[in-house]
Amino acid sequence: MSGESKESVPSSNAQRLLWAGFMAILAAGVGFSIRGGILTQWANKFGFTMTELGQITGGGLVGAGLIILAGAFIADKVGYGKLMALAFLAHFISAVVTLSAGYAYQTGGKVAAFNCLYWGMFLFAVGNGICEAVVNPLVATLFPNNKTHYLNILHAGWPGGLIIGGLASYFMNPDKGEPVDWMIQMSIFLVPVVLYGAMVLGQRFPKSEASDAGVSYGTMFIQLFAPLMIVLMLLHALVGYVELGTDSWIAKITGSIMQSPQNGLMLFVYTSALMFALRFFAGPIVHRISPLGLLFVSSLLGFAGLQMLGVANTAILCVVAATIYACGKTFLWPTMLAVASEQFPKGGAITIGALGGIGMLSAGLLGGPGIGFKQDFNASHRLKEDSPAVYERYKSATENSFFGFKVYGLDGRKVGVLDDGGKELAREDKINTEAGKPQSELVGWWAETQQTATEDKTVVDSAVLYGGRRALQLTSYVPLAMAGGYLLMILYFSATGGYKAVHISPVGADEIYGGNEH
Repeated sequence: MSGESKESVPSSNAQRLLWAGFMAILAAGVGFSIRGGILTQWANKFGFTMTELGQITGGGLVGAGLIILAGAFIADKVGYGKLMALAFLAHFISAVVTLSAGYAYQTGGKVAAFNCLYWGMFLFAVGNGICEAVVNPLVATLFPNNKTHYLNILHAGWPGGLIIGGLASYFMNPDKGEPVDWMIQMSIFLVPVVLYGAMVLGQRFPKSEASDAGVSYGTMFIQLFAPLMIVLMLLHALVGYVELGTDSWIAKITGSIMQSPQNGLMLFVYTSALMFALRFFAGPIVHRISPLGLLFVSSLLGFAGLQMLGVANTAILCVVAATIYACGKTFLWPTMLAVASEQFPKGGAITIGALGGIGMLSAGLLGGPGIGFKQDFNASHRLKEDSPAVYERYKSATENSFFGFKVYGLDGRKVGVLDDGGKELAREDKINTEAGKPQSELVGWWAETQQTATEDKTVVDSAVLYGGRRALQLTSYVPLAMAGGYLLMILYFSATGGYKAVHISPVGADEIYGGNEH
């Protein structure tokens, strides 16, 4: 996995590297989607609140963000091939750590399980981040005259992975009957990991477009501080929040709305399939309305879709709202990368990597935990208003906080016991008794609580549903703010000659942008 000259990369090699990158992103999508389907198992088995689950999913995105940033700065120095080998290793180790959570819970309790899942997701995201740090500038380099089109094709791997993972979750997590153990489900992502490893083995990798043109490292780095680049990074932080942050929760929330986790998963698969198909048509669209026009329209659709999901009360309305939301989020991430690469080609892997890294960090630090907290906050307040006694029975023993806001959310394990009528708790208690282990503290709690379980479930389910709806409605204002930012950029470019891609001239020559030096 070596080789550095762009000119030496033949067309067949370019295509193979494009699809290897596609498969690497697909692996990330598979892992992400399956993780969304097993959140309930984690909550029930380990007693996590929604905020704690959000921290686990967010930890993975934080890891990816940090690694994309780091990888962007060293990609041309280390070489794309070596970084892809490192990504493969990170993915494998992440599987070992994550799958150790069950044993960790038996020996160290909830905290130990949380640490295994958090750091396992972090390492999984490290592998994803290394891949993304490589494949984005790689594809921009291999296809310099059609970046938006091919970056969207590359990132069709993400919804492709969501489809595979979502279907796996659908069949392995039935509404009735026992789900397949979460460890088996989580192992599926290793299949595309092995495939991308095989596809890049022995292939030649070019340097970035900027490095191949002789642009110095200092010149690449200084592109980050251009005013337009700063605006792009701020906007992409919002993209990460609304797209990846929402994706962490959308199947669970829509499943609550439609009163079926299975239907929530299938709706997620449907919207992912829609994204997968649409991303192959980004090229013709941007030729008509420009990348910024596409981003502006997409943001408005994202706002409308999330608002509609927040009030949808039937399966049909959920499908309509989710369709609009999916059309809105489809082009945001890859088109933003394309805009950064087209406007700042001298930034090489650094500028495009910074954008991706900031998007991931925003999703991990703000999106996943923030949307989880919004659910906890609104569900708890609704339950406290409707039935203070029920709230006291199901609230978590620990307080969750997010940017100064605090709440005692609902204990995921207690809600899980309520949902299945104590079946899983009884099974665990039997195992503990046979093994000579102490009885779970929930056994005594459930003995007292099950007398009011039927009444409790009605108000708890209502509160959880309300929390999910409010979380989506509040999140919708993020793409609305993005639309305002894109509109201002459209007006700026209109005043300066229109949007045009910047091309790197031969070493020593000037770079022309819109008739002015840039």
